[in-house]
Amino acid sequence: MAIPGNGPLRRDLLSLEAEDLRVRERLLADGSLYSGYHPEMEAVRRRNAARLREIVAEFGWPGRSLVGDDGAVAAWRVAQHAIGEPDFMRECLRLVEAAAAADEVPAWQAAYLLDRIRVFEGRPQRYATQFDVGDDGWPVPAPLEDPDGVDERRRSVGLEPLADQMSRAERSAPRDREERERFDRRYEEWLREVGWRK
Repeated sequence: MAIPGNGPLRRDLLSLEAEDLRVRERLLADGSLYSGYHPEMEAVRRRNAARLREIVAEFGWPGRSLVGDDGAVAAWRVAQHAIGEPDFMRECLRLVEAAAAADEVPAWQAAYLLDRIRVFEGRPQRYATQFDVGDDGWPVPAPLEDPDGVDERRRSVGLEPLADQMSRAERSAPRDREERERFDRRYEEWLREVGWRK
């Protein structure tokens, strides 16, 4: 692998990504990750977004020629997880789309970011990258625009067919109706509170 143009910046991005994943795994293990947006997870993601905002202001979007493939993935993951900052995520999408057009990042990064933003905004996703858990515990794609064309769109950005991804999906504990309703109410409140929805 070629050495990226800015090794310290690459290491910084990888460190941000590692901290996000470390906290997520710990909260997942103790069962508290999915009981609302955990304050510790939110704090990590806001710090990471603040650092990515500084990086973007100084260098532009950190693509492979600046930070290597793994550094570019780390930058994308920070943007993908900046869910409490709608305007920043939308700006990242614009930058990631431009970086994908310049072959600085893979096109699937923009697809994932677009889908996540659309789902948070209450619009159907395009590439079926965002999932929810059905009442039976099985993952289901969030509402999808033009379901018949999804595999063609996925192929165009380097993603596998949806059926292949779904075949590897893992079942989680089913939610009862009351638990699901509580989750949905908290989720809707959070979407309005951070500015995704009016």
